[in-house]
Amino acid sequence: MDIKIDSDNAFDQLAIRFSLYHLMIMTPKHDSRYGIGAKGLLGEGYKGHSFWDTELFILPFFTYTFPEIAKSLLEYRYNTIKGARKKALDNGYKGAMYPWESAWTDDGEVTPVWGAADIITGKATKIWSGFIEQHITSDIAFAVWQYYMVTKDEDFMEQCGYEILLDTGIFWGSRLEWNEKQQLYHINNVVGPDEYKEHVNNDAFTNYMAKWCMENAIHYYSLLKEKESSVFNKLNKKLNLDEEIPELKKKFNKVYLPIPNEQSVIPQDDTYLQKKEIDLSSYKNQSHVGSIFKDYSLSQVNEIQVSKQASVVMLMYLLEHKFDDTVKKANYNYYEPKTLHDSSLSLSTHAVLASDLGNQKLAYHLFEKASKIDLGPDMNTSNHVIHAASHGGVRMIDGTLRINPKLPDNINSITYPLIWASNKLKVQVDKNTINITNFGDKPISLQVYNQEYSIENKIKINY
Repeated sequence: MDIKIDSDNAFDQLAIRFSLYHLMIMTPKHDSRYGIGAKGLLGEGYKGHSFWDTELFILPFFTYTFPEIAKSLLEYRYNTIKGARKKALDNGYKGAMYPWESAWTDDGEVTPVWGAADIITGKATKIWSGFIEQHITSDIAFAVWQYYMVTKDEDFMEQCGYEILLDTGIFWGSRLEWNEKQQLYHINNVVGPDEYKEHVNNDAFTNYMAKWCMENAIHYYSLLKEKESSVFNKLNKKLNLDEEIPELKKKFNKVYLPIPNEQSVIPQDDTYLQKKEIDLSSYKNQSHVGSIFKDYSLSQVNEIQVSKQASVVMLMYLLEHKFDDTVKKANYNYYEPKTLHDSSLSLSTHAVLASDLGNQKLAYHLFEKASKIDLGPDMNTSNHVIHAASHGGVRMIDGTLRINPKLPDNINSITYPLIWASNKLKVQVDKNTINITNFGDKPISLQVYNQEYSIENKIKINY
């Protein structure tokens, strides 16, 4: 699993090793009845509950290096599907609606209802995420699909994965709300990844990922019905697929997706772009997260163009094949100045997109900033224990292995391992070349800057 960085700054290698260490010690490898606590192993932050942190930020590390551990973490989500179905039913929906915070497999939703006092009213603030932050259902489905694309683990899919993909798609079909004026289905009253915006309609991340879930459910319904009759028959009996999936198909093309405006910016939700703008420079340069709440209440922040963390940018990280470079750049340039990175999840996402867009200086700055949350000179940043999800992160694009290296000026080379479809790979990247060794017994196909390659043993690619 070792990642070696030849950098002008020795701190970079230390930061990577620190992350690898915590990823390994905080993950329950021994029992699929347990998830990863959002604050790791070292303390009681978030009461040890599991969030979307695991699936989108931590799981890829294990999927690419220790797939058997990734499988166990996904089996945990399968073991909690009973609680997800109960949450859907309790809210008047079908399918599996995953809890925002999960603990023991039988618990269901365990998000606290009340939080800290409002700076204006002095009353406890209601925590809405357990009620309306619903994108976690899509996040879990994405992690299942990503694991399948990387590992080709058909046994897991037959035992657990297909059921999750189908039932999450069924949930979103039941969650849609018909808008008579637009003749489209909307998703109203949610919290997206940007938790500084509550009770919004048509959050871009939520809508795009929900439609992606529906698309996957339709795809695997057709695939299983055609090729795997025994698996299909079992799931059809359990989930009533022959009735539910045709209903999804009817709704699919009428799901509303926020589209780029004249400036190529995708509205984060129905009202974000109409909210007032303020000078955020002091909060962008803050020494402690959440400093904006010394001046504003959450309800006031809700009316300002400011984001807690990556939201539209996160969407373009996961479903980047759906957006062209013009749209990616316009949205990054619009939302990054408005994003305070008050969640440790945010910096790594923005670092990756900055690199994609050719801004290696900013990418490295964000990487360094993320590394110093728990390992920097300000020890108070870890008062509530480590920021576990900021220690993960590898990418797979739409089922294809792809490596597009762009090293910052002060990093000379990176060497890292990958497992793709049970084949162990060693990847060495420097300023001009990629050397890949395949230790497996099957050829591997991949893309490097839109060029297709096949690797049987070793390959050297100039870029």
